Amino acid sequence: MDFKFAHNNINVLNLERSIDFYQQALGLKEVRRKVAEDGSFILVFMGDGGATAHLLELTWLRDRTDPYNLGENEMHIAFEAADFERAYALHKEMGCICYENKKMGIYFINDPDGYWLEVVPKKLQL
Repeated sequence: MDFKFAHNNINVLNLERSIDFYQQALGLKEVRRKVAEDGSFILVFMGDGGATAHLLELTWLRDRTDPYNLGENEMHIAFEAADFERAYALHKEMGCICYENKKMGIYFINDPDGYWLEVVPKKLQL
């Protein structure tokens, strides 16, 4: 059997705020959207413009009002930055850097719901 990654999912409280964040911080764009017939949920798939086939699915649930419990937040999604210094400057300006490991040459940003997103230089292989 042959498997390949399709997408990752995260649940968000404010869909438009999350879409705006992922567009501004990481350049992701909406690829497709599914709206439940009864309006109970919306799925928005964000992509990197074709650099990879991988998608990030943002799930909004109409009846959810409490923030999601992210536990110890040990899960993260990693992104390669072709221009690491420019990405770092943008994220510093946005105020979303939550952790830096200068020795490893990486840093993490927080999205609006508190998910950690790792940013690595394109040439760095961990």
